[in-house]
Formats: sequence, structure tokens, C-alpha cells
Amino acid sequence: MKFIALFALISTTSVSGFAPSTRAMVNSRTTSTAVISQSSTSLQMADDAKIFDQESFIAESKEMRLKHLEEQAMFALKIAVENYGNAVFPNALIAGDSVITHLLHRMGYLKDGQAKVMVVDTFHLFPETMEFLREIEDFYGFKAEIFCAEGVPVGDKAAYDKKYGADLWKEDIEQYDKVCKVEPFQRGLKTLNTDCMINGRTRWQGFERAWIDQFENAPIGGGLAKCNPIAYWTLEDTFDYIAKYEVPHHPLHAKGYPSIGDAKDTIPIPEDGSTRFVNFKFEGDKTPWLDYASERKGRFVGLANKDGSTKTECGIHVAGAERTFDRDLWESGAVKNIESNDEALEIIKSGKEAIVAVYAPWCQFCQGMEEEFAKYAESAGVPVYKFRGDEERDFVSANLNTASFPTVNFIKSDGSVVKYDSEARSAEDFAAFEKSMN
Repeated sequence: MKFIALFALISTTSVSGFAPSTRAMVNSRTTSTAVISQSSTSLQMADDAKIFDQESFIAESKEMRLKHLEEQAMFALKIAVENYGNAVFPNALIAGDSVITHLLHRMGYLKDGQAKVMVVDTFHLFPETMEFLREIEDFYGFKAEIFCAEGVPVGDKAAYDKKYGADLWKEDIEQYDKVCKVEPFQRGLKTLNTDCMINGRTRWQGFERAWIDQFENAPIGGGLAKCNPIAYWTLEDTFDYIAKYEVPHHPLHAKGYPSIGDAKDTIPIPEDGSTRFVNFKFEGDKTPWLDYASERKGRFVGLANKDGSTKTECGIHVAGAERTFDRDLWESGAVKNIESNDEALEIIKSGKEAIVAVYAPWCQFCQGMEEEFAKYAESAGVPVYKFRGDEERDFVSANLNTASFPTVNFIKSDGSVVKYDSEARSAEDFAAFEKSMN
């Protein structure tokens, strides 16, 4: 579509730096001198009126914007990587992270290892996600560091189910976030000695992210530097970049997913999958994806925080996320540690009375009773023990009445094991339980 535009007569020296591009100006011509009659109500074209191609102008403006965003992001990445000793990029393999991966590759930071890539496997991802990781590792020539739930071998879902339970996310979504996302995320940052964390959050994602800048202090990891290189990008900018450079991106974008998280709570948007990104082009109406704060609309579906509010964050990027696995429970005081299954059996068969708390350090209820149980142990009439049960589920189920955490048992002198069946967990409650066994 072509329009007539009026340009004021401004000296070329004052506008030379901002002159319209020749690609945006076609069929330029100068009209005859305008004659403006005092009695005329119409505005005539001025001498310097030009015809220009609006669509070309918009396309070039977008290209100029994207070029600026690229340069801005690369400048931030240069600071993050070269100004700090250990820059780590936790890559969730979503669209924005695909852009950052490509930028790091362009800058040579992946192959030479200046920027490390870290991936958290929650054991609930789409199968395509880890397959895509292997593809980009080969494509860009790097090897990601993979972290998962504590005490579980990488890639071993059966071991995860045995230790934490396959339905942990149904039972307590916040504990699931801690076990499968926050703790391995934090452990990864610590293991890699991170001093600057690179991530793909943007203002366009809205909610908690609406006012982020390119650099900030992270709420986890002791306040390490946090670089958000694409903080000022829209999701449309992100896909424009992917299309421009034909960047490898998650295969589920072609199946209607604007953002990809856990398979259990991620859906296409719209749900019929009619909007897709295929062969570097959108199919269908792209506005459900590209509207403000819509990128993560298909994430955390059906999940709510404990206060009933809609879940919008996985827990990794929120304040307080560091309070998870930094320590064991009852590290000092009167509560003694049982080191092994054999030691537990010895206590059961010793002919002596004792109290044993079977626990998991990540369990919020175990954490909640820590202080009161320690207080009880100081004045208990029998030895008081702790035994970490999440790593020995079969054993504690068979020998210590444990189906969930915490489980407190009284060991009688005849070797019988009696479970404390109340959720009242004050020091006085534990003392009353001990007294009832005599």
C-alpha cells in the first residue's frame, strides 16, 4: 500500500543522520509548488512530498529494532562472560533460551567454554526436550551440565520415583518445585562456581518479570550477578530472530506450544494447537502467543500456590528459593544420627528403648518439627535418633512403619516398633508419646 507523506523543508545537514532509507522510499517524485488559497479548506501537497512503501518501511523498522536488540543483548553477554570468572546459562530450551544459545555461539563463548550451559531435568519434561538438548549440543559443539533431584542419577526416572514418589507433584507442588527445580538449580550454580547467571526472562512475560533489567542481583545463590540479555525483547522479537537466523528451536513450537515446561502441566495455546511456528513462520493467528504476558499462558495449568493464587513461577526465580537443601536437619544437639540400615536394625534389636524419627530434609513437615523435636530430645528419657528415609524407602517402609515423612517411632525393648499416629508435633506431644509407651 502506498501513501503520500509530507516532509518539512529541513536542511540536509540537520537530518543527514536520520534520513529515511532508500529501501523504504520508492517512486520518489517532487510535486509542483503547492498553492494554498486563503479560501481553500483543503491541504495541498508540498513540493517535497514523497511516495513511500509502508510495508517496506515497517519491515525495515523491525529489522532496525532487531539489530539494536541483538547488539544490546550481545553487549550484556560480553559483560556477563568477560567481566566475571564463571558465567553459567541455565537453559530451559524455550524460545528465548534458544536465542541466547545462538548469541553465545555467535560470540564464540560456547565452544571455548567461557559460558557454561546448565540444564535441570525435572523427570517430568516432554520427551522431546532432552532430545532437543542433544541436538543443539551437536549443532553448537558444547556439552551441557545436567542436574536433577538430589541423590538420583541423571536420567534415572525410576530412581527418582523410588526416592521421592512419582506423585510428589500432586501431593505438594511447592515441595515438588524445591526437589525437582530449585534445589538442583541451586546445586548446579554452586557446583559450577557461578558468579554470573545468564537467563532468558523478559519484561514482556509480565507478572513478576514486568520490571526486570538486563542486570540484577539474583534472589538465590548468595546474591550473585544475574544477566537478563533479552530483558527488553517481546516474544515477537524472539521469533523474528529465530526466523532471521534459522535458529534451532524446540520442536513443540511446531505443535502449538509457545512455551515448554513440564509435560504434566503444559498445554498448547490455543488448546486446539491452531497456532504453530513451523519452518520459521507462524501458522494460524499468532496473537494468542504474542500478546503481552501470554508466552507462559500454557504453563503451570491447573496448579495453584498454597495461598490459592494462580501459579506463574516455578520457584527458581523467587525470593526465598535458597532455603531448601543447604543443610541437613538436626545437625547438632541431642538427636543422634543413624548412618545405615544395619545400624537401624541394631537399634531395633538391641533390647533397649529408643525414639526414631524417619525424615527427609526436603520435607516441609520435617523442617517444621525440627525445633520442637530437638527440644524434646534434650530432656527425653530414652535415646533419640534421626534416620533419613527418603534414600531408603523400601527399608523404612518394611522396618519403621514409614509411608510418608516425618514418621516418629518408639522402639520397645522387645523389638516392636510403635508409630506415633498424631500430627501434633510439639516437644510436649513427643514427651507424652514416650510416657504412654511405659
